[in-house]
Amino acid sequence: MYEQCPEVSRTVVYEIVTKHLQYRKICTRWVPRMLTDAHKATRMGAALMFLERYERDGNTFLDQIVTGDETWISHNTPTSKRRSMEWHHAQSPKRPRKFKQTASARKLMASVFCDGQGVLLVDFMTRNTTINVDAYCTTRQRLRQAMQNRRRGKLSHDIALIHDNARSHTARQTQTLLHDAFHCDTFDHPPYSPGLAPSDFYLFSKMKKHLAGKRFTDYEDLQHAVMDWLKFGHLDDYQYGGDYTRGSNANSETTTVYD
Repeated sequence: MYEQCPEVSRTVVYEIVTKHLQYRKICTRWVPRMLTDAHKATRMGAALMFLERYERDGNTFLDQIVTGDETWISHNTPTSKRRSMEWHHAQSPKRPRKFKQTASARKLMASVFCDGQGVLLVDFMTRNTTINVDAYCTTRQRLRQAMQNRRRGKLSHDIALIHDNARSHTARQTQTLLHDAFHCDTFDHPPYSPGLAPSDFYLFSKMKKHLAGKRFTDYEDLQHAVMDWLKFGHLDDYQYGGDYTRGSNANSETTTVYD
């Protein structure tokens, strides 16, 4: 533009473009995945199916929902740039600096399951292990026991399960268990749609924000921090409180949360 109007100063051109024509330069927005039209249509179908079920059954449908997922929790999670913001006045000597940090390589996998009344089960995997089909099915069996103890009568109705499309969730062995033992009505989870998973969208993000900046020396301290947050985190979307007990076996360390 400057080359096309060499007789006009850059300052005048910039003022005309920005103030009079109301143009401004913007950066492209970074997104983790470029969704195709097919992906978007699948997401729309999943959302409409959920809304149609609610229109038909109302709050009874919401009471039947059980949702859960797994997440990695690091022993040291750096604070975000936004959380490191400080108040400064115009005469402050210099801007604060924050050195770039990476999350600790030591981490622990936790599985958390909730319903409308609160947290049902927290299952910590044994260190240096990860989730697979067998481990996930074992966790589902523990979830069934927790529901029998804490939500009497809930299993007599069809459970509406919401979880993502991880391989361990969609495997044939898992689907057979959910159908035969739980009589679950599983909702399809479209690919690349973490916003449709309540745990990813709300629970885990708030938990990790709370743990950011804290350093834990061992696995037990990290587990206690997670459980304390679940107990006293004032989760607006889950009515929850009370005591909990711990139990363990050869494959995992399981914590059942009691109201």
